[in-house]
Amino acid sequence: MKLTRMLPASCMLLSLMIPQALLAQKPTGSESPSYYNIGGVLSNNESESHFGTVIAHLNFDQQYVPRGTTYYDKTIRIDKNPIKTALNVCKHLISRRVYAVVVSHEPTGDLSPAAVSYTSGFYQIPVIGISSREAAFSDKNIHVSFLRTVPPYYHQADVWLEILSHFGYTKVIIIHSSDTDGRAVLGRFQTTSQTNYDDIDVRATVESIVEFEPKLDSFSSYLMDMKTAQSRVYLLYASQEDAYVIFRDAAIHNMTDYGHIWIVTEQALSANNTPTGIIGLKLNNAENETDHIKDAIYILASAIKEMTVNETITEAPKDCDDSGAIWESGKRLFGYLKTRNIRGETGQVAFDDNGDRMYAEYDVINVHENHSFVKVGSFHYDSEKRKMRLKINDSSITWPGNTGKKPEGIMIPTHLKVLTIEEKPFVYARKLLDDEIDCADDEVVCPHFNITNGNEQEYCCKGYCIDLLKALAQRINFTYDLALSPDGQFGHYQLKNHTTGIGTTVKKEWNGLIGELVAERADLIVAPLTINPERAEFIEFSKPFKYQGITILEKKPSRSSTLVSFLQPFSNTLWILVMVSVHVVALVLYLLDRFSPFGRFKLSSNDGTEEDALNLSSAIWFAWGVLLNSGIGEGTPRSFSARVLGMVWAGFAMIIVASYTANLAAFLVLERPKTKLTGINDARLRNTMENLTCATVKGSSVDMYFRRQVELSNMYRTMEANNYDTAEQAIQDVKDGKLMAFIWDSSRLEYEASKDCELVTAGELFGRSGYGVGLQKASPWTDAVTLAILDFHESGFMESLDKEWIFHGNVQQCEQFEKTPNTLGLKNMAGVFILVGAGIVGGIGLIIIEVVYKKHQIKKQKKMEIARHAADKWRGTIEKRKTLRASLAMQRQYNVGLNSVSKSVSQNAEKSRYPILPPLPRTPERAWPKDKEYIVNRKNNSGSGAGKPPPRYMPTYATDVSHLIV
Repeated sequence: MKLTRMLPASCMLLSLMIPQALLAQKPTGSESPSYYNIGGVLSNNESESHFGTVIAHLNFDQQYVPRGTTYYDKTIRIDKNPIKTALNVCKHLISRRVYAVVVSHEPTGDLSPAAVSYTSGFYQIPVIGISSREAAFSDKNIHVSFLRTVPPYYHQADVWLEILSHFGYTKVIIIHSSDTDGRAVLGRFQTTSQTNYDDIDVRATVESIVEFEPKLDSFSSYLMDMKTAQSRVYLLYASQEDAYVIFRDAAIHNMTDYGHIWIVTEQALSANNTPTGIIGLKLNNAENETDHIKDAIYILASAIKEMTVNETITEAPKDCDDSGAIWESGKRLFGYLKTRNIRGETGQVAFDDNGDRMYAEYDVINVHENHSFVKVGSFHYDSEKRKMRLKINDSSITWPGNTGKKPEGIMIPTHLKVLTIEEKPFVYARKLLDDEIDCADDEVVCPHFNITNGNEQEYCCKGYCIDLLKALAQRINFTYDLALSPDGQFGHYQLKNHTTGIGTTVKKEWNGLIGELVAERADLIVAPLTINPERAEFIEFSKPFKYQGITILEKKPSRSSTLVSFLQPFSNTLWILVMVSVHVVALVLYLLDRFSPFGRFKLSSNDGTEEDALNLSSAIWFAWGVLLNSGIGEGTPRSFSARVLGMVWAGFAMIIVASYTANLAAFLVLERPKTKLTGINDARLRNTMENLTCATVKGSSVDMYFRRQVELSNMYRTMEANNYDTAEQAIQDVKDGKLMAFIWDSSRLEYEASKDCELVTAGELFGRSGYGVGLQKASPWTDAVTLAILDFHESGFMESLDKEWIFHGNVQQCEQFEKTPNTLGLKNMAGVFILVGAGIVGGIGLIIIEVVYKKHQIKKQKKMEIARHAADKWRGTIEKRKTLRASLAMQRQYNVGLNSVSKSVSQNAEKSRYPILPPLPRTPERAWPKDKEYIVNRKNNSGSGAGKPPPRYMPTYATDVSHLIV
């Protein structure tokens, strides 16, 4: 708001003649005061007079001062002695109960405003600075109630960023003094760049930071280091004296000529030897103290008015010698002051959380010939968009070297440091042997510097990416030094401990190839580096030299060749039914042939050659012979009913055998196994309960992809514990069967699948992306590399690299292998041979059992024969004794009775000739063959002719008694 017109002199005099007794009035009750004393610590009489005039005008401005409220001014002169200034504040301001203090800047000293801030801040009395721009006043731990209508010096970093964005410079070198303000400029630049500039492509990055001690004598050593950097854009914060030395030495080293850009702050712009072409800043109304006094008073009145509406203001402290109690109303009044946002004499006035002026306006100054300063632009507040806006007239700018052509701002090096990583088939790394002096013609030296132990080993590299690097170097004309990744990783975020003066802090940093490029220890990455958002935020990528995606590698699930592989054509149930059917049919055949009248009994006209009916053993043999298509020599069914069943069984056997043969060919010969997984959406991959191990490489682009995908979070948590350090280890574990699925870039996995036909990729590609060449942010080589790669695609060069390094012509071989039938081997049919072997072993075992059993039977028969022979011998001895006794008895009778009748003699002789035999022992019929013959003879004799009774004796045992017959 503009000030009101000057009031008549009578009004001014009336305000000055207010009785002093009124100043001693105090507010009653809980009401806010009706008058407010405003203190001023000013630098000259003009400022003091203007301070009183503004307050007098303020009392008649009802927009800021409500009816019944009056403001009074209390001013003192600032002293270059800060202690004296502090004492004056206590004696002449605080003692008169000032509610706020407006402080100016003493021309010859910087400490007096700080003394005012310390003294007033102790009582929480707000202090409004109108000329103090040091960074120290932003520290609210020290200057607790200080705010200012001028911006601090380090806020010029905001304008620097706008100028860099306007000209398109993205890589700079910051030169600053090692004091509080110099470090604040650097911190402000880095913080604002990361916070307000989301687009990494236009964000300015600091390539180098040069910090120097104030009041230096020479700057040449710093300039020599700056010459080796790529950036040629210098941002300078220095005092007038230091800037003089820097410009002097820069001119000596030709660093103020064309190609170098200097953007400086206000202090450096005021040096006497500023070179032509320098761009600097100048704060609007920086020296106009009267305008800042007016803005400060009106801001204070606005805050007090709003505060009186919302709460009661207690009276201000009155004495520096009291207990020093904090004035709570002053603390809250300071909060109201920071929320002000008005249009004043110096532009749009607002404050940040530190109480520093926002929306400060600057002029962009360009130094022309003869040390003339020309305004070429402005940094001003846009009231429509309510933000600051930079406007520069490019055509009116004179650049270093007194030319109107804008420099590139960067020196393009022609010798680059290139990094790569071993990843077949893109990069093959071979360690150089001790007896080898140099690599082969198709290889490039690529040393590996181990960051763990500091050792360096020589390697030779070749492959897809090496050929691409050679083509790029030839096409866009640069030389290079190639090296392998120091830690053997592509690069990912990792936590690192950083020790500072306060303590140890944990910070995320890139490692691997990305970390080397971010730290600017490399210029290019030529490797199978996947383009993804996380990496693209920190490095540049060329257009993809190969498009690819993510896929899954697994080993082909060969059919399980167990010992019973030949049984696979039929299910277990069917095999059991076939086994049962064989024996059931054999049993029925036996029964039919047994009970059939034409199966058991021979016909009347039988000539003795017709075979007997089937027994059970022959029936089983017949059933198995028909099923197995073997010749049946004997034991066939004889009855018609059994033969009908045999024909039906033969038809059944034919169907079973034909079905088995067809299915065996389908299962073991013609079928090629398919993949176990259908792709990334396979339920077995996403189900954490399944016993399916999958993994990828730690910290890789695939690992980052799974972290980004919310729907794959469960799967990622499961596979995270299985992840490998390198792809080589994972692929080998897939071949060995230790890992079921390896998720990785499709290019590498297709190469592995084409090289080994036992490996296969599962499902369609997902997470499609591409491999690109990595470069530093704002690298001058980005466009040249991209155009060269696009040209390679059009000319067919990239396709030739694919054929040479990735496929090797093996894809057709694997496809042919897929179409040819699989031959059966011992592994598939081992069960059949084992079955035959089991039959042989079983037969040998049975024959051994039969032999043993037969020997046991023969031994038992011999024992029985010996026992029977002993019994016969004993029986013969008994018979001889009986015969002898009978003979002796008859001899005695003969001697005693010679005259006995002949009949008696004949009868005795007959009895003697045929003695009566004892009864045979009771033994089984089949116990002894002679007994059987004896019984048969008895039967035969009993059935013959004359009805003679069987003899009770045997002629064999009769004794010759013919000598007894007379």
